[in-house]
Amino acid sequence: MREWNGSVAFITGGGQGIGLGIARALAKRGVRLALADIDEAALARSGEELSSVTDVEVFRLDVRDREGFATAADEAEARLGPVDLLFNNAGIAPASALPDLTYEKWDLVLDINVVGVVNGLQTFLPRMIERGKGGYIVNTASGAGLVGHANVLYTTSKYAVVGLSEALRQPAEKHGIDVSVLCPAYVATGILEHTDGLLGSQTVHKGQTRKQAEGNLQSGVTIDSAGESVIAGMEAKAMWIHTDGSMKPYVRMRMEALLDSIPS
Repeated sequence: MREWNGSVAFITGGGQGIGLGIARALAKRGVRLALADIDEAALARSGEELSSVTDVEVFRLDVRDREGFATAADEAEARLGPVDLLFNNAGIAPASALPDLTYEKWDLVLDINVVGVVNGLQTFLPRMIERGKGGYIVNTASGAGLVGHANVLYTTSKYAVVGLSEALRQPAEKHGIDVSVLCPAYVATGILEHTDGLLGSQTVHKGQTRKQAEGNLQSGVTIDSAGESVIAGMEAKAMWIHTDGSMKPYVRMRMEALLDSIPS
């Protein structure tokens, strides 16, 4: 069992949604928190809530901003101590019909969902390696990073995060740094509304109405349940962390089809 008390966590997207669920789970275990989010109002609320439980610092951060990442990292470590738990969690959930795809949409989703993870890694991983005291990195992908579907933008970005995390795990272990990738199914968050604000239009997924898409999200597990799933996965040093079992039949179908496609 890991000794959590006294660790320092940096969580992108930490002001709301799954990031807040992770922050709550860590706070209960005595972890000091650096919460980063682009939404200042959400940061203020989460910071106020969690400051009664543990030491908290909040940072407005766009994960596409590398200089901003470096500044937040410096300030977080000056105030809280060395970051040994990194959660690259910030992301958006866009969707687009093929005729409506644009370079701008591709750039937005890849810059936030993929390059944002890279920026977090490149900011904190060298620090962890130089200190030589190990650490833990959890990258948030999606069930859509394990089983592809018709949402090309989102699936592409989440497959990239899964592959990045799998590739990172073995070389990071040599430095005492564990790596997991979170692949949530439906979690009751406001990610669609947040995505709308960046896209400037409503996001509709896989031919669903907006009401159906929102309903699917809200039918999922709570952010607190998701946060506890992350802790359990970290305790087990799991490669993949899941929020429930709903993806299992789809992953099985994909794996069986993949194996069947390989010549004997």
